[in-house]
Amino acid sequence: LFHVGLDHVPPALPGLREGLKELGYEEGKNLRWDFRNLPDESAAQDTAKEFVREKVDVIVAFENQTVRAAKAATSEIPILFLHVLTDPVGEGFVQSLAHPGGNITGIFGDVPGKRVELLKEVVPNLDRLLLLFDPGDHTALQELTAVRAAARALKLGLVERAAVTQGDIERVLMPVRRENIQALVVVSGLVTKFPALVIRLAAERRLPIPGHRKDWAEQGALFSYGANYFSVGRIDAARLVDRILKGTKPADLPVEQISRLELVI
Repeated sequence: LFHVGLDHVPPALPGLREGLKELGYEEGKNLRWDFRNLPDESAAQDTAKEFVREKVDVIVAFENQTVRAAKAATSEIPILFLHVLTDPVGEGFVQSLAHPGGNITGIFGDVPGKRVELLKEVVPNLDRLLLLFDPGDHTALQELTAVRAAARALKLGLVERAAVTQGDIERVLMPVRRENIQALVVVSGLVTKFPALVIRLAAERRLPIPGHRKDWAEQGALFSYGANYFSVGRIDAARLVDRILKGTKPADLPVEQISRLELVI
């Protein structure tokens, strides 16, 4: 199992561990559990190659960067993706949702446009929104499109700023008060690489910020709306890993879209 983002672990991970235990998989007895938390996609590429050399039975890839790394490393070892927020067909991970083809299947889904709608409900006087994104992350396009459409429908002014590094984020957020920004939305790989940083900086500037998972709200975001990732790991992902370990090919396991969503304030 591997993930990019050093300041947190993927929230489906504890659920997956618990779900596999409920299904009879005991670490140290009939299961070897090797989880890596990594700084960037380059490290993920190296780790994926290492997993292939070790001839693991299943690779669990959390979020898009590790899925790309795993896909590039092997066309034979089964790959299960989790925490993918964008369309896996559009990303080239699978051929179709119903018939993935190849050695990859998984669980995906997110609602960035709906979070903007909820933000407007919670902050009724909102009329100018800062959208922060990583221009080098090609997966951001789908999220950007959804946020732009929601902002347009709500007649919100949208200020878009690109950022790649921690320094970029700090520079973008320094002058937000002078620009009359009233809330912040973050998309693309920035939500994986710098969640603690953007939540802290938003709080210091009293900027409401929505998150896509529960721990964002727990750390200081105004609210979160998205998947119940613990449940996704314990129920859905554990079931899929179990089926793969028992011989079912990923090509025969349709990609699943997250249906259990939760609002946390």
